[in-house]
Amino acid sequence: MALKLSLVALCLVLPAFAQQPLYAQCGGIGWNDGTSCVSGATCNKLNDWFSQCLPGSAPPATTPTPTPTPTPTSTPPASTPTTPTSTSGGTQPTSPANCPALPANPTLKSVAKLPDPFTFFSNGTRVTTKAQWDCRREEISQLFQKYELGTYPPKPSSVTGSFSGGNLTINVSDSGKSISFTATVTTPSGAGPFPAIIAYGGMSIPTPAGVSVITFNNNDIAAQDSASSRGQGKFYTIYGSGHSASAMTAWAWGVSRIVDVLEITTGHNINLQKLAVTGCSRNGKGALVAGAFEKRIALTIPQESGSGGAGCWRISDAMLQSGIDTQTASEIVGENVWFSTAFAQYVNQVPVLPFDHHMLAGLVAPRALLIIDNTGIDWLGPESVFGCMKTANKIYQALGVADSMGVSQVGNHNHCAFPSSEQPDLDAFINKFLKGQSTNTNIIKTDGANDLGFVDSDWIDWTVPTLT
Repeated sequence: MALKLSLVALCLVLPAFAQQPLYAQCGGIGWNDGTSCVSGATCNKLNDWFSQCLPGSAPPATTPTPTPTPTPTSTPPASTPTTPTSTSGGTQPTSPANCPALPANPTLKSVAKLPDPFTFFSNGTRVTTKAQWDCRREEISQLFQKYELGTYPPKPSSVTGSFSGGNLTINVSDSGKSISFTATVTTPSGAGPFPAIIAYGGMSIPTPAGVSVITFNNNDIAAQDSASSRGQGKFYTIYGSGHSASAMTAWAWGVSRIVDVLEITTGHNINLQKLAVTGCSRNGKGALVAGAFEKRIALTIPQESGSGGAGCWRISDAMLQSGIDTQTASEIVGENVWFSTAFAQYVNQVPVLPFDHHMLAGLVAPRALLIIDNTGIDWLGPESVFGCMKTANKIYQALGVADSMGVSQVGNHNHCAFPSSEQPDLDAFINKFLKGQSTNTNIIKTDGANDLGFVDSDWIDWTVPTLT
């Protein structure tokens, strides 16, 4: 009797590994490479997903979480994915060797409801363990890069920099091309080291006490002036104006380079284990992408990111069809360069996309994510955002960390303004995930009547597993 293959091949731990170099990954959920560091560095746990070789000695509390050895299955190993690149930014591993690869020419099928985040696109098997989720997460990332966001490049061959007088200078070279850009670091008074929030363009949420703020001009990295600004900016100076990366992917690459330079400079007094990223509106979309692609970000705070951010394309289309004038994929793709050119061919057939933005939020998991939104502006798609992110929380539920993701949705204020009624929600996430305090972050709420009409059964036809 033929054996029915029902489980995805898992990553086998090899018996011995070389020591990891300074600033390389050395542990975390799904990590299957070396867990010791070269002389002068110690493996520090930054979060459950990512431990890193940092200079000096680590206190016992930062010992990396051991990765359990998965039980081999009878499923034969699949080939290693080659494109798009891993969501590494150059500091995390590529996809584990035995994770299933995307087909060379994927066959897309129409799915009217929100796609199942727990079923592999490549072979149709269901995720049952956290180790398998690591493979599925990588697959979802590849799908977003292929169909919507463009390729997220690995770390360039040279990243250097300096910190002086509150200015962080980032120097990047690759393939004979070089750029420099800067970020401004505002540090609170006190001894530190301080957690820090990287803000696209500037802070639109209140600056928390005892937290550094790092601001950079994301438009300098990739322009977003109009649909004609594609390929403009310092990212494209390095990779060429024809590179597939959308502006949002280029900005995420910029965030990764900021973190790279924070790691190799002193004087900024920043706790590298407690980094957040935020932005509002178009920059909120970008902040969500940065959190999805850069694992060294502990907390992601997109504010009023709307369609193309925290909203789901399928729900936005349904809103428009019901007479609500909201942004949809077919409208937004011609407005600016936030998405790759490949996305344009799918915006009028959204159901064939093998993902939606509940799965983009799922790429952040299990790291912390707080969605800040506005119920009072139809074009932002508040129903789409609430339903999409309520669905995304099911990924966090499956991983056993439901309270690491929250949704706070309040209306009756201007776009990108921050109402005082949301301050307790923001404080709870800042205090827990940046300051290490014990707070209640079980926050999934909207002031929209009847959850803005979102009904789970209208959009979800899959069950939520408890991943072991």
